[in-house]
Amino acid sequence: DHGYPELFDAVAKAAIPIIDTFTRQALANTVNAFAKMDHRHPELFDALAEAAIPIIDTFTTQGLANTANAFAKMDHRHPELFDAVAKAAIPIIDTFTTQALANTVNAFAKMDHRH
Repeated sequence: DHGYPELFDAVAKAAIPIIDTFTRQALANTVNAFAKMDHRHPELFDALAEAAIPIIDTFTTQGLANTANAFAKMDHRHPELFDAVAKAAIPIIDTFTTQALANTVNAFAKMDHRH
């Protein structure tokens, strides 16, 4: 328990109906905050994934890595999201930092996601 489960639940409840208005940065930051605090909210994670997939090719390399890593940390399986991350990452993989490379490959390995 991280001390503020009611806040995170309230944020999830407020975010889900308006998730399609979130920017790529807001999507990545939200999923990362929930993962960092180890606050599970499957409905929110599914909504975040569905909102991210159509715009995943606009994510920064850090956003791609952090999003995949957050889903892996929470052990929240969303194969379509991981497929979209891979598709977006491959053409720009040479622009990833070493940390983003490590985080991305670690997320795919942890989820045992195979394309």
